[in-house]
Amino acid sequence: MSGQSVPCQPTEIGSLFLFEKLTPEQLGRLCSEGRVERFEPGPVYTEGDPATCFYVMIEGTVVLYRKVGGDDVEVTRTSQRGVYAGSMQAYLGDRVRQVYNNSMRVTEPTRFFVLPADTFADIMQEWFPMAVHLLEGLFFGSKSTQQAIGQRERLLALGSLSAGLTHELNNPAAAAVRATATLRERVGKMRHKLAIIAQGSYSPEVMANLIDLQERTAERVAKAPTLSPLEAADREDAVTDWLDDHDIPEGWRIAPTFVQAGIDVDWLDQVAAGVDGEILPNAIGWLNYTVETELLMDEINDSTTRISHLVDAAKQYSQLDRAPFQNADVHELLDSTLLMLSGKIGQRIDVVKDYDRTLPKVPAYPAELNQVWTNLIDNAVSAINSAGGEGTLTVRTASDHDRLLVEFRDTGVGIPAENRGRIFDPFFTTKPVGEGTGLGLDISWRIVTNKHHGTIQVESEPGDTRFQVLLPFTSEEAS
Repeated sequence: MSGQSVPCQPTEIGSLFLFEKLTPEQLGRLCSEGRVERFEPGPVYTEGDPATCFYVMIEGTVVLYRKVGGDDVEVTRTSQRGVYAGSMQAYLGDRVRQVYNNSMRVTEPTRFFVLPADTFADIMQEWFPMAVHLLEGLFFGSKSTQQAIGQRERLLALGSLSAGLTHELNNPAAAAVRATATLRERVGKMRHKLAIIAQGSYSPEVMANLIDLQERTAERVAKAPTLSPLEAADREDAVTDWLDDHDIPEGWRIAPTFVQAGIDVDWLDQVAAGVDGEILPNAIGWLNYTVETELLMDEINDSTTRISHLVDAAKQYSQLDRAPFQNADVHELLDSTLLMLSGKIGQRIDVVKDYDRTLPKVPAYPAELNQVWTNLIDNAVSAINSAGGEGTLTVRTASDHDRLLVEFRDTGVGIPAENRGRIFDPFFTTKPVGEGTGLGLDISWRIVTNKHHGTIQVESEPGDTRFQVLLPFTSEEAS
């Protein structure tokens, strides 16, 4: 938007703090190559447009905005003389994409000194060559540093996840190995017990009855109820007494296995009624091996299923073999991230999932959203650990007008009020030296706002900190 040109007075622009040290000749050149323009209330330039001018406010009120999702978020509002905006990086030339990084509007008649971007770049190079070199070094150096530390941040997160995943995989894998070795031993003993029974002169009807008892006992294992510790102890006592009364050796050792499999005194009475008294001890021993075999196979099945779930979660988390941009179910992403971080979360932190499963999928980069969830969960766990190590992490999803809300709430120490405005700044961290790079929330903010056109915000007090991510249900990129 162009304003109304008005005369440029060197003495007036020389009174602005940006130009107060310039010589009369330099002020004269600024006035001859630049211009003063008067703008009525309204927009001056728009974020994303080619940055063609450098603006310095002489008088009036200026407001700067950033586009976040579909909304214009006010960044700065000021009436201070001499504030500047626009093509401030023109001196970097085509090494940087020269576009306006925000939108500017004025709320009252406002005058600006306006300098074309090319002229501003030439003057900077000619008048302040050393300053330009320093600014170039600062710009590209900090950008390079941020990229390097960002990569380091990702590697640290990957290392932590890898260690946690290895730990989580090791537990069920070791359990499956142990159960397999024990199963081999039990099957051998069961064959031996069957041989002893077969050596007796038992009728085919008795043998068929034993086989039927074995089948029905195996079915009973699959339907075993879950008992409280007190209920299990009472049943073990009753089963032990029954076994002792029927002269079954080592009844105290067999009883816990039977109770775990859902076998009670009533069932044992049915067994005793179905076989002769002389073979009852061998029959009970045979059924015990049957029960142990079934329980071991259940343990192997549970362990291998756990391993399969972990592998699926790792694949979901990394989004292997998937398009980078797609319609994603945030609940699947959250579940896979929580499972990947379960080792780090530990047993002392309760995880509560308050999901609205009716929410639709959202257009997103799933792998990058998983990185956001990782950073926010990691910070929540650190906050809870700082508060004593015990607490609750609540992950909630809900609809917020035309956006999807994902909220992470923890009962940790909270964020001091003086730090809340800085937590999304690059390199800012409250963690001890060596434990945080200060880029986790900065990366999360960039992923949510720049790539998904959403917002991320925080509310905090001791014992109740909430990070809220809002994602649009529709996307310009998707359309």
